[in-house]
Amino acid sequence: MSSASAATFVYVGNADSQDISVLELKPNGDLSAVETVKVPGPTKPGGSLPLAISPEKHRLYAGLRNEPYTAVTFDIDAKTGKLKLVGPGPLADSMAYIAVDRTGRFLLSASYGGNKVSVNAIGPNGVIAAPQQTVDTQPNAHAIIVDPTNRYVLHTSLGGDVVYQQKFDTKAGKLTPNEPPTVSVKAKGGPRHLVFSPDKKFVYLLNELDAAIYVFPWDATTGTLKKETQVASALPKDFTGKPWAADIHLTPDGKFLYASERTTSTLAAFRVDAKTGALTSIGSYATEKQPRGFAIDPSGRYLLAVGQLSNSMTSYAIDKKTGALTKLQDMPMGKNPNWVEIVALP
Repeated sequence: MSSASAATFVYVGNADSQDISVLELKPNGDLSAVETVKVPGPTKPGGSLPLAISPEKHRLYAGLRNEPYTAVTFDIDAKTGKLKLVGPGPLADSMAYIAVDRTGRFLLSASYGGNKVSVNAIGPNGVIAAPQQTVDTQPNAHAIIVDPTNRYVLHTSLGGDVVYQQKFDTKAGKLTPNEPPTVSVKAKGGPRHLVFSPDKKFVYLLNELDAAIYVFPWDATTGTLKKETQVASALPKDFTGKPWAADIHLTPDGKFLYASERTTSTLAAFRVDAKTGALTSIGSYATEKQPRGFAIDPSGRYLLAVGQLSNSMTSYAIDKKTGALTKLQDMPMGKNPNWVEIVALP
């Protein structure tokens, strides 16, 4: 897909205004507002508004974290990026994280307060069906992701200091424990978000409570994490205080990794060794206040970060050689922006 024929759209979940900011990201990095779309649901907003995109990039899902707990489906217009409401479907709990499997047939979700993960089938029209499986976890399930083959699932327990390893039956949409069923990290580290490297050889885990980044080699055959080969830190130099890390992403070419830290409102940047997966610090960059969510565009040229307390977004250019970030633009968002998805459409 050439950049000349593709349009890139940005979707930001704003929890307190319970809406989604839609923007267009131009090839030169300029951002322009497209529309703001309300997410129908309870009048009292939830603490965050997690988003997920279907693998075909034609639907967006938004998870509402106040009763009645729902995931709201929107169709994405391929030409304009605009959203059209399809409808809500029931979630098992208040879900901090939602993800769509690689067939587009199942929505997986993790409940921080409910200490569980869940699987919902997605109907032909895109609406979420009733939860068909709910799995209890150790305290504070925080994220759930499907591996590149769609055969395995990883999810985190912040309070249990473990990453769950599960098999995923793509026909039935069912999770079962892998062997071993969990991998532990340092006590009180607080596993939060995790991401696969583009070459599918490594998994990077960000801890919330100590801002540690674990580098795990990935065994694609068994669907399990091998012993970590490195533990890096997302904290700036001379940090004092209580760590509060949030989000983690890699550039599409796998050369650079970034993580957000909310206490200092910074983005930590790292070079990635292609062979070993090892991280080398590039430095930390000041960003929006309390950066819970950010994303990198599919071209790997831009990083967009939002601040929960600044109600705005900053865009950065990513230096393709060094991974350094250069601030480009500020854009106002809704209230309490916390989630960013970026989609390139033909």
